[in-house]
Formats: sequence, C-alpha cells, structure tokens
Amino acid sequence: MTEQEFNSIVVDIDYYNHRICTPSWIIEERVNRFVDLTYVVAGKAEYTIDGVCHTVRAGDLICVQKGCRESAVAVPDDLMDCYSINAYIYDLAGREMKLPFRTVSHIGVRQDIIALYQELNAAWLVRDPGYMAKARAIFMLILQRYYQLICHSGYQRSYDKRIKKVLQHVIDHYFEPLTVAEMAQMVNLSPLYFGNFFKQETGQTFRQYLTLIRLNQAESMLNSGMYKVKEVAVECGFSDIYYFSKVFKEHFGVNPSEVLKSPKPHGISS
Repeated sequence: MTEQEFNSIVVDIDYYNHRICTPSWIIEERVNRFVDLTYVVAGKAEYTIDGVCHTVRAGDLICVQKGCRESAVAVPDDLMDCYSINAYIYDLAGREMKLPFRTVSHIGVRQDIIALYQELNAAWLVRDPGYMAKARAIFMLILQRYYQLICHSGYQRSYDKRIKKVLQHVIDHYFEPLTVAEMAQMVNLSPLYFGNFFKQETGQTFRQYLTLIRLNQAESMLNSGMYKVKEVAVECGFSDIYYFSKVFKEHFGVNPSEVLKSPKPHGISS
C-alpha cells in the first residue's frame, strides 16, 4: 500500500471491546465479514487464522482481513487483556481496502496507543452526541500510529524535549530566517552539538527539516489556487524564487507552476 492509498482510508466501526478474557473465552471458527484488529496489552491467546496457528502475547497486533477464517482460545494460566475492533475499511471512492499489516506484528506495549484506546473506550461507553464520529476519528489515529510503527519502522516520534521544542518552533515560525545558531541558543546547546544532536534524533539536518516543512506548506498553498508561485515562495521563507522552484521540483517531482495549473489538488507526496 502506498502512502497516498493509506491517506485515503475511511473507516466504519462495526464493534469495539476492551476484552479481558476469561478461561473459557473462545472465538468459534468463522469467516470474517469485517477486518478484525486486536491489540494485546497483557497475557496470551491462541489464534488460528487461515489454518495457521499463532500464539499472541503482550505487544502483538493481530490483523485478520475480511474473508479470512479465524478462531481463537484463551490461555488459562495467562489470560489475555486486549482491545478489539471489527471494522470496514474503504477508500475515498467507497471501495473496500485491506490494511497493510501482517497477520501478527509485534509493536510492543505502547502507552500512547493505550491512551488512544482508553479515549475510544470512553467515547464508546458514554455515547455523547456524535460519539460514532469521535470513535472513527480516534480509530483513524490508532491506525496511523500502527502504520508508522509497522510500515515505517525507522520513524521516531518520541524526541528529546529540547528537540521537540525546536520542532514546534519551526512549525510555528517556518517563514522566518531560522538558523542553527538561533535554535541552539534556544535550547542552551552549542551550535555544533545541536546540529549533531538534531540529526541523531530526527535523521535529518536542521536545514533539511526546515526545508521540508516549508515545502509541505508551499504545496498546500499552491493546491489552494489562491496564490502565485512568487507569493508562495516568500510566504514560506524562500527569498529566491528560482531556488524555491528547484528544491520544490527535486522534492515533489513537478514544478510549482504545474501544481497551480492542476484543476484539483495534485496529491503529490515525497
């Protein structure tokens, strides 16, 4: 699945449950009419999916696609605690899609994901007006986190607090002439140490990250059809329109003017 395809996902939740298994818990063999997504936070269980047996444990994500044959039983001396969602997955045109996850993926017990499930659990049980829309939104956040962990395993989101401060500052002030020296001073580090530390944490130099944020904002502005190329360059912190056009094409594969001429959002991605 491409990044663009994943970004087109639409979800419809059929069933949700925070399941704490009993010794007699069982899923009778069935052919799923939905995608069954289960995140194990403690204990074990024995799943059989399309004839293949899996012993799942804490930190495992089980993804049983629609049409697969599934059954499961508890492990009585180590009962499973899990979050389970049965859902339908579509693209923007309403066509059914498969999630890009293996049957069993070990992602670890992650507090950020558990916090999202707890929020989903509250929405599902309290049922305030509009709760289904909220539940779908939270499920989308959960899927996005799974996508990062499974399909982009090198991606890091938990940065040092000093780097987090700089990243947020860049997002808020990308249009300003930001420098390594200024960012280093902001977090009380030497420019040389900061530069190495930033790359170690993010995998990019500070200049690369700043340029990425500026280019993504530029793409959004061009897609709106409300700005000229020169206006976009200036608003996004590029003082040289020719340099802007060069790096934009290197990153997106098209010239800024081509995005302007497109009758609808270009849908380009890095």
